[in-house]
Parts: sequence; structure tokens; C-alpha cells
Amino acid sequence: MPGEDAREVARIVTGTLESLPFLPELPARGPGADMIGRTAGLLAELYARVEPSGWRIGDRPGRDTRRARAWLREDLDALEEFTQEFEGALKVSAVGPWSLAAAVERRNGEAMLGDTGARRDLAESLAEGLRGHLAEVRRRVPGARVVLQLDEPTLPAVLSGRVPTASGYRAHRAVDPAVAEETLRGLIAVAGDDPVVVHCCAAGVPFGLLRRAGATAVSFDFKLLTERDDEALGEAVEGGTALFAGVVGAVGAGAEELSDPAGTVGGVRSLWRRLGLSPGLLTESVTVTPACGLAGASPAYARAALTHCVRAARSLADNPE
Repeated sequence: MPGEDAREVARIVTGTLESLPFLPELPARGPGADMIGRTAGLLAELYARVEPSGWRIGDRPGRDTRRARAWLREDLDALEEFTQEFEGALKVSAVGPWSLAAAVERRNGEAMLGDTGARRDLAESLAEGLRGHLAEVRRRVPGARVVLQLDEPTLPAVLSGRVPTASGYRAHRAVDPAVAEETLRGLIAVAGDDPVVVHCCAAGVPFGLLRRAGATAVSFDFKLLTERDDEALGEAVEGGTALFAGVVGAVGAGAEELSDPAGTVGGVRSLWRRLGLSPGLLTESVTVTPACGLAGASPAYARAALTHCVRAARSLADNPE
């Protein structure tokens, strides 16, 4: 979300989204509040610091780690304040193991993605950190069923060997899909019986891989779908995987753009017909969301986009056909 006031944003989110409020990220506050920095702050016995090139593993917890953890505590305090007596699904996000490995550098400046042992250590550290984080959220909001979202925007590039090395002249070797699936399965298991959503706002979302890894739902930018995705989407839905359809733009000029809830989900209805799926399954399987994070939008547009998601979801439920 845009802005720097954790209490104000938590108030907006919990007041607008009764069905699935979330713990906001406010990257405008600076390094440590961004998605990579926040997740780096969750790592267990691994510490990262900010370098000109980005986040890099260090020897001890320094200023950047302390700042990331302090902002997360501030965000949790605000969320706890506005979720008194709350019962229901509550979403929290962290960067997934593959996008994190592509973004965080080893001490030599190369991404952890390029070293098998480093990737394994990072995934294990992330899993341990997430266990503690989820336990803290459950303690603060005891009525919540926590939904864990793993953000994996870089996963398609990881699988296709398109993540550049530090020099920019080469790319890291493509990761075997079976290896990627196994690592994701280990992170998804951290949530136990609670749902896990994997979010990927890039083209070429590996729906089948994520379904096999155990994702409860897959979140994606609806506009990036092509007919090549139809078979994998149909198999996912028929296999019980829910879809978080990103049909609302993440950045807009103003709230006036969001005036047609029924039109916003028209493409979802068309997809359902094309796949030959039951209309009755539509509202059970689809959650309406922004296409990606709203941090780049104006505060007014971000508020309007959340409200519009609720209205578009009601339109879909009222008229699935």
C-alpha cells in the first residue's frame, strides 16, 4: 500500500475488506519496509544489509535488519489494534524462496540463486522465520485463520534462465522445475493446515507446478493470461486450487476509472465459459484482487481499488453467468 502511516493504512484495509483483510506493506518508508527487506528481516540466523546493488547477506544483524524488524512490529501493532474481536481469514505476505534467492546477494555480490547450497540455506532460514512470524500473527489476532501469501514475481524467469548475473552479461542457469516445486512445497508446509496463496504477477505463471507444490490458491495478473494457460488453469480449478484473479489495475489516475464492477469481472466470466467450468463453481473458486501491489498508486486510488474489488466480487457472486 502507498503511504507511511501504519495505523491509517491498517484502518483502511480492515475497514474496507471484511472478508480478507491483510497485513499491509508500506515500502515508501524506505529500505526494510520494502518486500525484500521485510522478508530479509524475517530470516532466522541469516542477516542482510543494504548495499548500492541491493540486499546482501552479512555476518551479523545490523542497522538495516533492526530497522526492518522494527517496522514489522509497528505494522503488527497497528493491525492488532484494528482487529480486536476479529474472526475470519487474515492474509500476510512474504517473498517466496525463489524470488528472494534472485534478489538477495551472497557476499561476493552474486545472487544466492546461483549457488545451490546458498539457496538451500536461504529457504531453510525463511521457513524458520515464517514459522515464528505466523505464530506471532496468530497470537496477536487469535480469531484469525492466517492465510500466507508467498510472493514469487521472479519465478517464471528463474525457471526459464532469465535472471541476470551481477555483470548483466550472462544469466543464471534455469532451475529444474522439480527442484523449484520441492522447495516451494517445503515453504508451503510451514503454514500447516492454513491456506497458502502463491502470487506471481509476471507472464507465464507455472500453474501446474504451484498446484503440485500444494498451493491452496494462485494469485496472478489476469491481463497477462493467454489461451496457452487455459489447460493448466482448468486442471488447477478442477483439482481444487482457487484463483486470485488480478483484474483491478495496480496503478490508476483516479477513482473515476473504477466505475463498472460488472465489466471488471467480465473477462473472468468469459474465461469460465471458455474452460467449460460450472458457473456455480465460479464464486467458490475466484477471489477478486488488484493485479499486483498498490504501493505505486496514489492513496486515493489504492482505497478506491480495494473498494472496487469488493463491489466487483459481489457482481460476480450475484451474476456468475
